[in-house]
Amino acid sequence: MPKLSATEPYLHEGVVVSGSQFGAFCEVGKGSRVQNCEFSDYAYCDQFADIANTTLGKFANIAAFTRIGPTDHPYRTASLHHFLYRSSYYWDDAEDDPAFFRHRASRRTHIGHDTWVGHGAIIKPEVTIGNGAIVAAGAVVTKDVAPYMIVAGIPAVPIRARYPDGVAARMEALAWWDWGHDRLRAALDNFRVLEARDFLALYE
Repeated sequence: MPKLSATEPYLHEGVVVSGSQFGAFCEVGKGSRVQNCEFSDYAYCDQFADIANTTLGKFANIAAFTRIGPTDHPYRTASLHHFLYRSSYYWDDAEDDPAFFRHRASRRTHIGHDTWVGHGAIIKPEVTIGNGAIVAAGAVVTKDVAPYMIVAGIPAVPIRARYPDGVAARMEALAWWDWGHDRLRAALDNFRVLEARDFLALYE
């Protein structure tokens, strides 16, 4: 198992990273591609994730073979093909289209704190996943997901709230993800064994 660092992300074999920033204790799984992203503290992705133009909140859990912020092709033009914007691949006298790439990079996806994106899920550009939400394996998320909501399906729809009424708002107010590393360590045993209401009763 890797020993994670407060200063540098742990990049497994075959990772490709460009234009991205990482907070403390981050990890990028084998064969993953990360482009124009921000990983907040403790965020990680498992193997073969493909993440573009995305901000991951603290403690975001991204499973294997996920696709977040997948880039789109132009569909109102005469062709869908990337020769329109990666033109230098094909002609010596043609430049790539910088406006297209600027627009693509501006379509940010936001993944909240303490979220879980399941195996093989796809989250489209410009979608926001609220804090504490869960995206089921294989889901295709095309719309924003409320905090602490569980969504599933194609397209993804709400299944149920993660916590009973009132607990989610209290957890957001507690914002334990902003605690320091030492305070998290001190609370580790309670994170492991206490259900949400009992945890809140102890730390609110």
